[in-house]
Amino acid sequence: MLKRPISVPARWTVSAIFDFTERRQPHWDTPSRMTASALTLSSPVTPDFPAWFAGRLHENVFDVHRVPFSELSGWDFHPETGNLAHESGRYFSVEGLAVHAGPGGAHLWSQPILDQPDIAILGILAKDFDGELHFLMQAKAEPGNLNGLQLSPTVQATPSNYTRIHRGGATPYVDYFVDRRRHTVLVDVLQSEQGAWFLRKRNRNMIVEVHEDVPVLPNFCWLTLGQIHDLLHTPNMINMDARTVLSCVPFGEPPGSPAVPRVADDSFRAAVRRSARHTDGLRELTSWLTEARCRHAPLVRRIPLRDVDGWHRTEQEIRHRDGRHFSVLGVAVTTSHREVRSWTQPLLAPAGTGLAGLVVSEVDGELRLLVRADVRPGYSEGAEIGPTVQDQGGEADEQARFRHLLFAPETRVRYDVELSEEGGRFHHARTRYLIAEVEPEAAGELPDDYRWATTGQLQALVAHPRYLNIEARTLLGCLQTLW
Repeated sequence: MLKRPISVPARWTVSAIFDFTERRQPHWDTPSRMTASALTLSSPVTPDFPAWFAGRLHENVFDVHRVPFSELSGWDFHPETGNLAHESGRYFSVEGLAVHAGPGGAHLWSQPILDQPDIAILGILAKDFDGELHFLMQAKAEPGNLNGLQLSPTVQATPSNYTRIHRGGATPYVDYFVDRRRHTVLVDVLQSEQGAWFLRKRNRNMIVEVHEDVPVLPNFCWLTLGQIHDLLHTPNMINMDARTVLSCVPFGEPPGSPAVPRVADDSFRAAVRRSARHTDGLRELTSWLTEARCRHAPLVRRIPLRDVDGWHRTEQEIRHRDGRHFSVLGVAVTTSHREVRSWTQPLLAPAGTGLAGLVVSEVDGELRLLVRADVRPGYSEGAEIGPTVQDQGGEADEQARFRHLLFAPETRVRYDVELSEEGGRFHHARTRYLIAEVEPEAAGELPDDYRWATTGQLQALVAHPRYLNIEARTLLGCLQTLW
């Protein structure tokens, strides 16, 4: 086992940093154990991953092709509203949303949006092998994936899936997350998804440690956090659901051990470590976000899909008249390794590749992250903390003020990888995730919706719902790979 020298005492727990009304206390040494796993780059328990994954690609049969809406089995447009929904009333629906500038304010726009009230379980099993935490990851195919298989959580399922509304097979390992009496819950928090595409969507992000032997099915394997972090540098490998769960991991302070091979600049590593220790100022940061929520406070209301302005429906898709934003289309799926072997469904297809860019800067030897109060109609609180620049593909460039910093000649790019968004609802949705270091004065005076934050502050907030959006959580997880 290749292991970095490490001596990490039991340290603070993330949920104890800030006195929230509803705080959850993780296992006493969870941050230290997570850090140790993140610094373990190989293990006799884990497979030869490239060979294992190639074998999974060979064994998994997965065919997806587009079909007209008329060939969606069990799905139909409501004769009065035009909403697209399943006959069972489960899964999700495509409805209309009107956005206004607050109560009594001007109408800003209307759009289709996905409504999925069910709270899915996104769960990863953890188990101690030889003193190191390992995580049971799944090679899972989703109809919207660019490359078929991606590495996903142990369980990625809505109640419609694991209660078998679809009359398919049982969801493997779901009982560990539904019945947790014999296990240790390390992470358990509700988190949002894309506020431009989903209406108040929430998933239950969980990591549950088991203390018994777990049978490993063919599409599953144990990996350390260090191995998973390595795979986060491979395009379109770690899926969105795995990234959001892993972003909630409570890390301890990284020790002063030898450099991780991914990072050549030792001073940058040191700045990241110091930033992770800095958790002061949380009340000011949350107050800033609350003020932004009150300042913007968009009013959203459901409307019939047929009444959405600027969008039209054909036999093949629902799309914006200018070809911007996204479209909704239908697919037929056949697979060999899912609870249901064939089905049809709608998917949302972005108009282009998104960009989630985080500008960072070293101040007094500590890394600062430039974040933005991101306002989207689908957020339950109106705004969440997002990265410096966020374009979900096909959007207008509303954040041009700082976009140039990501690509300036003097910018030092620390992370630049294309990662896929959720393939169960989105068709070929991918985002370029970019972390770029600039000089402290490069950003200049900040508008009210922007603020510098530390890694430690964001790590504390991600332990609680409705603070960091999915793009910011992904970038926080990517930054943790640069120790």
